[in-house]
Parts: sequence; C-alpha cells; structure tokens
Amino acid sequence: MASLEEIRQNRIEKLNLLQEKGIDPYPIASNQSITCEIARDRFEEFELKSDKHNMVGRILTLREQGKIIFFNFNDGTGNFQALLKSGEPLSEESFGLFQKTFDIGDFVELKGTLFLTKKGEKTILVEEIKMLAKSLRPLPEKWHGLSDIEERFRKRYLDILSNPEVKERFIIRSRMVNLIRQFYLDDGFVEVDLPNLQPLAGGATAAPFATHHNALNIDFYLPVAQELYLKELLVGGMSKVFEIGKRFRNEGIDTAHNPEFTMLESNEAYADAMSQREFIERLFRHVVKSIFSKYEFEYDGEMIDFEPEFEVITFYDILRRYADIEQPEKLNREQATVEAERLGVRVEPEDALEKILDNIYKKTARSKMVQPIFIIDYPVSFNPFAKRKTENPNLIDRFQLVVAGAELVNAFSELNNPLDQKERYTEQDKKGAKGEKEISPSDMEYLEAMEYGMPPNGGIGIGIDRFAMLLTNVKNIKEVILFPTLRPRG
Repeated sequence: MASLEEIRQNRIEKLNLLQEKGIDPYPIASNQSITCEIARDRFEEFELKSDKHNMVGRILTLREQGKIIFFNFNDGTGNFQALLKSGEPLSEESFGLFQKTFDIGDFVELKGTLFLTKKGEKTILVEEIKMLAKSLRPLPEKWHGLSDIEERFRKRYLDILSNPEVKERFIIRSRMVNLIRQFYLDDGFVEVDLPNLQPLAGGATAAPFATHHNALNIDFYLPVAQELYLKELLVGGMSKVFEIGKRFRNEGIDTAHNPEFTMLESNEAYADAMSQREFIERLFRHVVKSIFSKYEFEYDGEMIDFEPEFEVITFYDILRRYADIEQPEKLNREQATVEAERLGVRVEPEDALEKILDNIYKKTARSKMVQPIFIIDYPVSFNPFAKRKTENPNLIDRFQLVVAGAELVNAFSELNNPLDQKERYTEQDKKGAKGEKEISPSDMEYLEAMEYGMPPNGGIGIGIDRFAMLLTNVKNIKEVILFPTLRPRG
C-alpha cells in the first residue's frame, strides 16, 4: 500500500500534467444549472425533455469498466451518479485525460443529459467534464478513516465529509437556533449585538478570560455573560431584548463544558420568573415539535416527552429527596461540608456554602432528572442578580430547566433595586478576597445605570450547545460544536 506522501506526490504529478496541457486545476468560474437534490427530485421531468444540464460536486467513488467509468459525486445537497463513455458522447481525449488525472476527492463540473440505467440508477451521461479543484490528499475512507475521536474534532471538515450523521447533526443545530430566534422575534423581542471586550467580566459567577489592548494599555475580559448590558438597555427604554452569542468561561473541559460556548440571553421588562417559565415551556415545545413533528424523542435510550406540563420542585426539596438531608435550609458551611463528605462530594477550602450545596445536588440528583423539570426557590447567595422572594427573603425567584440530567436554562426575576444590588456585590467581593474565582465583581457603571431606574424584568439564559446535544442524542458537547477547544498538538 502506498504511503500518504507517495499518494500526495502522485496527485501533484497529475496536477502538473493538467497544467502542462494548459488546464487550470483551480479555475475561478464554475457553472451549475441544477443541484444533485433537484436532479433527483425532478428527474422524470428532466429525462423526458433530454435537456443538457451542468452539475458540480466532489468525486466520492470511482468504478472503471474498460471504456466506461461510473462515479458518484456530491455537491452538498446529496449524491448523484455520473457515467463517462469514451467517444460517446465524451471525447476519447477527455476520457483518457480523466483516467490519468482525476481522483476521488476532486471537485468537477459535468455537462450532460439525465437518464436511468438498466439497474434503475438516476445518472448524468457526461459529454463534457472540467476540473474545479484538484485534491492532493486522499479522503479518509480510502486512506485510514477517522477512528481517533479527537482527530474527528480537530479535522471537522473530514468528520463531516466522512460521516453524514455528523453533518445532519449540525444542520439540526442550525435549524434549532433559527427556530429559537424566530420565536423570540415573533414575540416582539429585538435582537442586539453586545461587546465581547469588556472592562469587567460581570453578569455571572464564573472565572473569565483576560486579554490586553495595547493602544489603551488596559486589560479587557471576554464575556462570561451579557445580562448587565441587556438590562442597561431596559433602563434606556427597550422592553424586550436578546442576544445569541459566544460566551467564554475559564473553567475545566469535560463532556458538558467547553471554554467557548453559545448562549441565548434575554431580558423582558415587566416580566418575572413565573411568566418566563411559561415562555420557556412554549419555546421548548415549539422547537421540539418543529424538528421531530411530535413532542417526544429519544435521548440516551430514554423517551423525553415535552408535551406534559413540566414538573416543578424547589432546590431544598431536591436535597431532601435525593441527598437525604432533612433540613438543608438550616445548614451552615461546616454542616454542609460534613454532608458532602458523607455523600462523597469533594469540598475545596475556598468553596462557599452555596457551592457545596450545588455540588451535592449535582452529585446526587441531577442525573436522575430525565423528563423536563423546573428547579425553583434557590438560596439568595446562589445568584447576585436575582430578586428575593417576597414571602421568603432568604430565597431568590430563580429557576433552572433540567432535562436528561443537563441544565438547559437559567432564569430569574431580575434584581432592580440598586441598594440591594450593591449589598450583593459586596458579598461577591468578599468571596473574591478569600480566593474564590467564580464571582461577579462589583460593576459601578451598572449600579449607576440602575439608579436611573430599571423596570422589573425577567432574564433568561439558554445553553444552545446543551439543547443541541439533547436534540441530536449525543453526550459530549464537542459533538455539537464545529470546532471545539482542544489542546494544541505537540
């Protein structure tokens, strides 16, 4: 078997042969009159008329039988078959040049008529063929395949080319995003663009990425969240705003986390957590029904059903039910540490009480939550931007949507009291001084904006990547990110 370098050198020689004959192996122009999809769908019409058509695509297979060559090609809309016959109607010279210089992987332009073979294959009978792009490396199926998972992620172009289900996965993701965007637009929201270079990494309790601007000689941060900017727009009189964009969190990489990910964040004036829960139920049902034509689908061997009303449970009830903690609301940090050790949950010296409780929930309960469920009524320390519950100021009016063990949505009634917000910031700064990295630092410009008056509002964050994982039945976030973060080679 020839080595990869030998194959490459052989193809370069074929490229040189084309150039010697005055043929540009990478021409500027190409002509496509019908796609492979249209040729399949309207085949009977085209065959009856015997019109000539121009088709383009990448050669995927080659079968040579003397003076006849069959090959399959793909233009991105699907596969189609081509037939070359030496001398009829393709010239013997063109046929011979094809034999000498064309390979699997090359992009070609074909001109001919459509017909049905004796075996019933829809085919184009080629009378003219043109090289559009000469490939110098063999495609995976003809070489070694892509068996290494990380290699699939690193060379996503070959992964998509080799595995139709991967391409379909990203088509579903794109459709999902468009459905979500249109749902928001139809509800009266305005889509906005927000800065990715920020003087403070605020809006969420997460460790940021830092960068430096040379001309200004100051550090900036990539966004961990955009909700502060969205809420400033509410101060300015916009009532429904959202952004779908990249977020960056300097955290560990695992099957559920990538340092660069996509989120939708929205804020709606005069809304609260309850109205946002109703909105989320409608949105998720709409997306699922639009993609699957029904409300249920399979994920990891389980049937997930979005039609029934979503279950609702409080955060403390989760700890009672799954962690067997009788009165979780009365735990202090030391007591929570003891419970964590009992349950095999690791506690770091800098972990605050809410971090320990959250880790207990993740270890004992989250994987058991299969059907859509809203978790509500979190302790006030869990989020510095959520409004306190009227009936219990120790809790915040927040919810998360969990499906199949994944947290897909985080939302709450947004805090609009600047004095309360300043107190929350003070608590965050104290945690930061003790070494905790995942805090939201005091943002004085945001506080100033709040003091001009912010309407009551509800905020929503949707993990686009995790929702895509659910809809495409994969358990690794890298499977739904085209180019995930990977360690450099070497």
